[in-house]
Amino acid sequence: MYSESTGGRKTLGDVDVYFHDGIYHLFHLVLPNHDFVAHAVSNDCFSWRRVENALHLGDPGSFDDSMLWTTHVTEDPFRKGWWRMFYTGLSRRDHGKKQRIGLAESNDLYRWKKVAVRWVDRRSELPYDLPGRPPQPPFAYDPDSCFPLEPDPAYYESSTDEGRHWVSFRDPFYYRDNGRGFLLAAGRVNQGPVVRRGCVAVMEETEPGHFSSLPPLHHPGLYDDVEVPNLIRIDGDYYLVGSIREDAKVRYWHTTEVDLPWHSYSDNVLLPGGNYAGRICHDDKGWLLFSFYTPGGPDRTAMNLMPPPKRIERLDNGHLAVRSFEGFQDLKGHALDPHQVCPIKDSADGNCVILRDGCLELTNHAGFQVFAFDEDLDCFKFNLTLQMRTDGKCGLVFRVNRETHDGYYFSLDLFKGVAQARAWGTGPDGSGENMMQFRSLQSGYWRASPDAKAELQLIAYGSYLELSVEQCVVLTLADQEFRCGAVGISVESGTAVASNVRLREMASPIQSDEHLANG
Repeated sequence: MYSESTGGRKTLGDVDVYFHDGIYHLFHLVLPNHDFVAHAVSNDCFSWRRVENALHLGDPGSFDDSMLWTTHVTEDPFRKGWWRMFYTGLSRRDHGKKQRIGLAESNDLYRWKKVAVRWVDRRSELPYDLPGRPPQPPFAYDPDSCFPLEPDPAYYESSTDEGRHWVSFRDPFYYRDNGRGFLLAAGRVNQGPVVRRGCVAVMEETEPGHFSSLPPLHHPGLYDDVEVPNLIRIDGDYYLVGSIREDAKVRYWHTTEVDLPWHSYSDNVLLPGGNYAGRICHDDKGWLLFSFYTPGGPDRTAMNLMPPPKRIERLDNGHLAVRSFEGFQDLKGHALDPHQVCPIKDSADGNCVILRDGCLELTNHAGFQVFAFDEDLDCFKFNLTLQMRTDGKCGLVFRVNRETHDGYYFSLDLFKGVAQARAWGTGPDGSGENMMQFRSLQSGYWRASPDAKAELQLIAYGSYLELSVEQCVVLTLADQEFRCGAVGISVESGTAVASNVRLREMASPIQSDEHLANG
C-alpha cells in the first residue's frame, strides 16, 4: 500500500500507474492543495519509494497556476523513447471554475517538461501598469499549440454560465487503436437535467499534439460526472471504466465497437464504495486496476491510501472480473494448522466441532458463536470453501479480542450473495449507550449458488482488508481500528461446513523510509 506521511496534513489523491522495464511508476495528486504531482516507483506494488516530483504549479497567469488535477501517462506514439503526461490544470484567474487539459513530456519518465501552450492575448485583462514592475507577458507562448485543451461548446458545457456554473473538463486518458489516437476526459453535455449531464468527452488526435473535438463517447444520462475515464480493449470487446461520485464506486460499460452504444451488465460495479479514481495499467501479466481508498466517506481529502492493485480479467460471458493481486503469493509467511479451532466463548447452545474427511463441521444451535483458530494473527491470508448445511447465518471474523470480542466481523449471506464488513467495539466504561460501538464499513454482492456454498479468500495486510468470493474481489477497504486478534468462522443458529481450509500468516508491511508509507 501507499499513502502520504502518517500524521501529515496532506493525503494521496487520484493515481495513475505506468509499467516500464519491470518498474511501476506511480503518479498521484497530493490533497488538499493540488500543488504538485508526486512520483513514486515500485517493483512489486507493495513497497513504494518516492522520487523527484513530476509536475508543479505553473507560473502566475498560466492556465495551471491554481491546482493540478488528474494525469495520464502514456508512451508517445510519434517519438520512440518518449512519454507524454496529459494533466488537468486550474487557474487562479477563473477561481478554479474552469478545467483545462495540458501536456508534459519526458524521455526517461523521471524528468518532465510542460509543452508550450497556445498564445492568448490577455493584455487587456492583466495588471500591466503596476508601479515598479515591467509589463508582464501574455499567458501563453506558442501560436501553433492547441494546449491547453478546452471543451467544445458544440457538444459540451464550456462556460460558467451553464449547468453548475463551473466547467468539467478533466481526468484525461489517451487511447490508441488501429492507428488512431483519442483523448478522453470527464465532461458534461450541454443540455438536459443539470445533475445528469456527466459524460465521457472525447477528442481525436488529428496530427501529433493537435486534437479535434467529437461528440461524447458515452453519456449515461444518470450521473453528475463520469470521473477518471479509462478505455481498454480485451478479446475484441471495448470496456469503458469510470468512477461515479454519487456512490463512490468504480463502474464499467461495454460495447463491440466504440461508435456503437455502450451497455451495462446487471452488475457493472468493479470496486465497491470507498474505492475511487480507478486507473488501469498494463504490465507483463495483463491488466491491473489501481485506485485510492477513502476511509472517511464523502470527504475524500483525508487519510487516503492506495491499496494493492487488482487483476482484471474478462470472463467467457463478457463480464469483467476483478481478482486479488497475485503478488500476495510472494509475500513472506508460513502456513498454520487449519483444523485447530474451538468456540471462542462458553455456551449452553450445543456447540459442536467435527473434523470429518478434512472438513470442519461447525454447529451452533442458537445464538452467535465464533469458532476460532488457536493463534492470534495480525496479517494473514485465509482460504476456504464455506457452505451452510442448514438455514442460519455465518461469516468470517478476525482480529477479535478473545475477552471483549471486539474486532472485524464480515457477515456472509451464502443464500443471497451478500457480504457486509463491520467493526464491533466497546467504548469507555460508563459511556452509556455510546459504549456499544458499531461501524458498517462496506457491502458487496455476488451471484449465490443454489447450494449456499462459496469459495472464499480473506486477506488482512496492515490496514488493508480484502474478501474474494469465487475468486472475485467483493470487499476491498482499509481500516486501522483493530490490529491483531483471533481469526475464525462465525455461525448463528445452524451448521456450516468449511473445506479446503488454508491459513497462512504473513509478515506485516514495513515502512522503508520517510517517503514510503504502508498501511
